[in-house]
Amino acid sequence: MPLFISRRNRGTRNGRQDSHPVDEVLPPGKLLAYGVQHIAAMYAGVVAPPLIIGQALGLDPLRMTLLIGASLLTAGIATLLQAVGVWRVGARMPFVNGVTFGSVAPILAIVAQHDQQQALSIVYGSVLIAGILAFIAAPYFSRLVRFFPPLVNGTVITLIGLSLFPVAIGWIAGNDSEAADFASPLRVGLGAGTFVLVLLLNRFLKGFWNRIALLIGLVIGTLVAWPLGAVDSSTFAQAPIFDIPMPFELAAPAFSLTATISICIVMLVAMMESTADMIALGEIVDRPADEQTIAAGLRADGAGSALSAVFGGFTCSAFAQNVGLVALTRVKSRFVVAAAGGVLIMLGLFPIVGAVVSLVPQPVLGGAALVLFGSVASSGMRTLGKADLGNPLNSLVVAGAVGVGMIPIVSPDFYEHFPAALRTVLDSGISTGCLAALALNLLFNGTRGSEQDEHPASGADEAPEGAAAVVSADTAEPEEVGAGGTQAGPVPTPRPNSVAQDSERGG
Repeated sequence: MPLFISRRNRGTRNGRQDSHPVDEVLPPGKLLAYGVQHIAAMYAGVVAPPLIIGQALGLDPLRMTLLIGASLLTAGIATLLQAVGVWRVGARMPFVNGVTFGSVAPILAIVAQHDQQQALSIVYGSVLIAGILAFIAAPYFSRLVRFFPPLVNGTVITLIGLSLFPVAIGWIAGNDSEAADFASPLRVGLGAGTFVLVLLLNRFLKGFWNRIALLIGLVIGTLVAWPLGAVDSSTFAQAPIFDIPMPFELAAPAFSLTATISICIVMLVAMMESTADMIALGEIVDRPADEQTIAAGLRADGAGSALSAVFGGFTCSAFAQNVGLVALTRVKSRFVVAAAGGVLIMLGLFPIVGAVVSLVPQPVLGGAALVLFGSVASSGMRTLGKADLGNPLNSLVVAGAVGVGMIPIVSPDFYEHFPAALRTVLDSGISTGCLAALALNLLFNGTRGSEQDEHPASGADEAPEGAAAVVSADTAEPEEVGAGGTQAGPVPTPRPNSVAQDSERGG
């Protein structure tokens, strides 16, 4: 089998009418601008885990810079794998990957039990094994998509948005309640000002400028914060101009059974969250994620994590905030995200350039993130509109799943006395809510749970465009335009969140 599978559409220049928006190749200027906007939305999330882990290890500034550069480089590689795809690896959707924050707690536990060098070696060995196992398990894990009707989808997508709000609030107020500037008027003012500014820019700007409203808001917010002393430029003093991360430069892999099991649990949770994010993204871009898409996306998660361990990064997974950015901007091209992946690789190779992105103060980023995360939640509510919530059993599924999923969000220490292995799952509102939605749907609806919501709501194709209305209804016409921009032919009996398979795409 050839490494690069021939496909009917490898991306079509702007203006062609037969291409799906996901496969549209925009002009270079727009690709770069939209791509940088994706990086601005995710940058803090990429650098936060290596910062926390590096501080726990007591790394010197040079090794800390190498750790952050490795995380940026591997995030770029994993994002390129997802957006462009190689063989059966990559969802080929505008799907951003990077270091998952879920790996921080178990890695810190490993660090606490070993000295600096041994701890890093064990971490990289565990991440390498977990990535390989995830790659192998991807096609089996992807079969769970049949248990995700719109009732479950909408609940999980809504929870993804809700679970991210504490992150945005933490960026605005600060994550250290003992700090002198925690929730200070300056921080709150910057966050609130950016929040209002992004909303106004989205309301009044048109065309291309509307699509980069978030980036404009971040730039203006940073310029306002600079004379107020809220911009930290010290990163420039520590960042080298150019650096190429070498394989196992920071530490050679070593292996520990208990550490490997804990990181494998993290990878399992990351796969669950990636599955939910791919389903959410499929709804947003009007290309529902089927089993082949999810399997390919999960392979990219596994391959990205294994490569990350080689070059000094950590476990890779989906970035839900970038799903929100797609919903907000309505720019669906996967090549925009591919451009973001290329820029991330450059940031990893040129740390001094990455320091420019780090100038954005966290309160400014948090204010913009409130709009992003709200867009994800509103997309979930839109998907729930396809389910029969007039049925009291369906309402109970939503109520129970949202209730369970909100527990770790509103009370992060609720499961404090549970075993550490269980907490890896329980501390994620997305994971617990997803499991609860699946279980409750099977309990109350049984096998009907995967059939009851397949018919699109009437008049759904007349839905207005906008940040809060970006998810189109599923289509079920006798003929459907396939991913390659050609008629896909007769559509078999529909399954939830499935589209006609592209016979030339591996899965």
